[in-house]
Amino acid sequence: MQVFLIIISILLIAIVLLQAGKAEDASSIISGGNDSLFANRKERGGELFITRLTALLGFVFMLVCLVIGF
Repeated sequence: MQVFLIIISILLIAIVLLQAGKAEDASSIISGGNDSLFANRKERGGELFITRLTALLGFVFMLVCLVIGF
């Protein structure tokens, strides 16, 4: 089970690094940006797939950690 956890964690790290940055530039990272910055932005195609895959891998990671803990 620990091997499965290591594989999921490596996949989760890789998929998070593949995600596109949400900030427009460095100044919005430091200042926090604007609340309405992403009001009209929708994820599509590959970006939507990567976001959903990240959520799925995170959920599976959490479940495996709970199973190992009990």
